[in-house]
Amino acid sequence: MEYTHKQRLQVIFGIILCMLLAAIDQTVVIPAVPAIGADLHGFSHLSWVVTAYLLTSTATTPLYGRLSDQFGRKNTLIPSIILFVAASCLCAASQTLPELVGARALQGIGGGGLFAISQAAIADVVSPRERGKYQGWLAGTWGVASTAGPVVGGWVTDHLTWRWIFWFNLPLGIAALILSQIGLRQLRQVTRGGRIDFAGAGLLTLAVTAFLLGLSWGGHSYAWTSSHVVGSFAAGFVLIAALWAWEQRASTPLLPIRLFANGSFNRLVVVGFLTALIMFAAIFSLPLFFQLVFHANAAQSGWEIMPFLVASTIGAYTAGQLARRLGRTRGLMLIGLGATTIGFLLLGCLPDTLPLPVIVTVCFAVGVGLGFILPSTLVAVQNSAPRADIGAATATLLLLRAMGGAFGATLAGTILTMRLGNAIDQLGNAHHTLSDNPALPAAFHITFLAVAGFAALGLLIGLKVEDVALRETIDSEPEPIGH
Repeated sequence: MEYTHKQRLQVIFGIILCMLLAAIDQTVVIPAVPAIGADLHGFSHLSWVVTAYLLTSTATTPLYGRLSDQFGRKNTLIPSIILFVAASCLCAASQTLPELVGARALQGIGGGGLFAISQAAIADVVSPRERGKYQGWLAGTWGVASTAGPVVGGWVTDHLTWRWIFWFNLPLGIAALILSQIGLRQLRQVTRGGRIDFAGAGLLTLAVTAFLLGLSWGGHSYAWTSSHVVGSFAAGFVLIAALWAWEQRASTPLLPIRLFANGSFNRLVVVGFLTALIMFAAIFSLPLFFQLVFHANAAQSGWEIMPFLVASTIGAYTAGQLARRLGRTRGLMLIGLGATTIGFLLLGCLPDTLPLPVIVTVCFAVGVGLGFILPSTLVAVQNSAPRADIGAATATLLLLRAMGGAFGATLAGTILTMRLGNAIDQLGNAHHTLSDNPALPAAFHITFLAVAGFAALGLLIGLKVEDVALRETIDSEPEPIGH
């Protein structure tokens, strides 16, 4: 069955607010963290307000992909919206930090479904060749959320209270519930039933938790060589091995092992991991770069990073249009990886005496490059997967992206910490003193060069991806690999 343009738009508008909710809640709380700490008297563990959401949303993404494959997108999305909204109310009403962290973890469980199922629903109504066109709209939603999140969170915290950040999710969630009900009515409710791989979900959740704990602890709470950090990573690898062994004999696996028999699929998800690593390393380091090297205040640095974020949206939209015309995505992905590599090499090598507009222009070019990669990898992954596994394939890519993003931000922070030593503790207290530290520009240059290295690695891996034509229809899916 093929859908008309009008029907596609109904589905897309039905889920776009769900994506906005999931995306904005990753960043909107960041400027409110100090106010939360003062109100709930828990400064020592404030990082968990952000980490708890990231842990659960990341870990549950593949589970939602498989659930939506088995029971239908609508039947899985609606409960996740309800859970997200209910958890938001619990966040707003929290009286202690442990209560807030627990509510944020519950909110992340709902948020994981909002994004994963929304992406899979697009694949249900749009053929791979046409998908890039609509992915640009979704990338625009993500760009708006990532740009507006900190601004909105700061304004609400200053003019109301931090609790209103979560109360505002109530009307937005109700609107998302209504719109998704209307939009997803267009979908054929293909449900497959069967058992849910709860054992696989549990192993994956524990593995992701172990890795993200190691990343969040390393260089901050504990040394990278400490038993806590090394033990967390070791536990993560052991759990991944156990998950791999279990999934090979599970009757309805959470992550179908047959997907990984496709070399191009494996390379694409690795490129997705590296792309998210690069993007979140940039989002973390660029505002600090503008503030500490170019002496911008917080508001100015926000405006100066905005061209980078807007450019990623422009790149995603352009790549979507080109994918539709060309019928292929590999070349677009390689162009994006090449531009990103060159851009970060320039950021790492250009002297800081250059005018700020020149640096912002380079950042804009990097954003366009990243925008080319994001929808191209997603469409290519969905194009390579059998129809029965589109949800699981999409969720696998999103899982790797989420882990890459966490690793990227941590990597950037670690390099700055290693290069600046104890001087890093002056951040936020004595910018003028730290700004005069001659090691500061060098620390950022090394960070940018390290990110350029990861972009170059992605480019080398991308060269090995097969240049497969995008399918023209929704139903012309390949047979599951290995069948």
